[in-house]
Amino acid sequence: MTETTTPGHSRRLTKAHKLSIAGVATLGAAALAFSLVPAQAGEETGTTISAAPVAWTQAVNGAQTKTVQTHLGTQQAAATKVAKADVDAKAKAAAAAKAARETKTAASRSAVRTPVFANNLDGWIKEALSIMKKEGIPGTYAGIHKNVMRESSGNPRAINNWDVNAQNGIPSKGLLQVIQPTFAAYHVKGTKFDLYDPVANIVAACNYAADRYGSMDNVNSAY
Repeated sequence: MTETTTPGHSRRLTKAHKLSIAGVATLGAAALAFSLVPAQAGEETGTTISAAPVAWTQAVNGAQTKTVQTHLGTQQAAATKVAKADVDAKAKAAAAAKAARETKTAASRSAVRTPVFANNLDGWIKEALSIMKKEGIPGTYAGIHKNVMRESSGNPRAINNWDVNAQNGIPSKGLLQVIQPTFAAYHVKGTKFDLYDPVANIVAACNYAADRYGSMDNVNSAY
């Protein structure tokens, strides 16, 4: 087919057209480059900007963690100290309670081993017998009681002022009417050195009777 042309027009691009197209292309490239570069720069800038807050946050968090750990360590040490003091206090209290119980038990056993005797003839004879048993002095309750009733009727302050001993200036005294020299010679250690003391009088008299008659049980008259 034959090409036709309009008079006054040419199919070839004029120089002005070429320059126009080149300018548009250049502007487009520049626009494209501008649009790309800021984006990349923004990304890089964004990366750089965001790194600083992260590092700062990590430093702050690290400092806070260290502070919390130090605080917790201090609290734990204080709690441990309080717990130890509480344990020590409980141990001391338990030891004191144990010592108190042992003391009380010992006192109870001592009370059992040391009977309390009545302050009367029955108690005096029983106490004298307990001492005589330790000292190996023979005698029975019945034998002592019999001689006491005959000699003094149970009066620890009785005194004989009319017999031969009284005439010699050494009257018989006490429950079993013992003279002072005899009491001194047969006094048993642990009893009072008092002729009128009922227990001391009985024990000394029984000690003398055991030496002379074998036992107070064998005495049936003045001795």
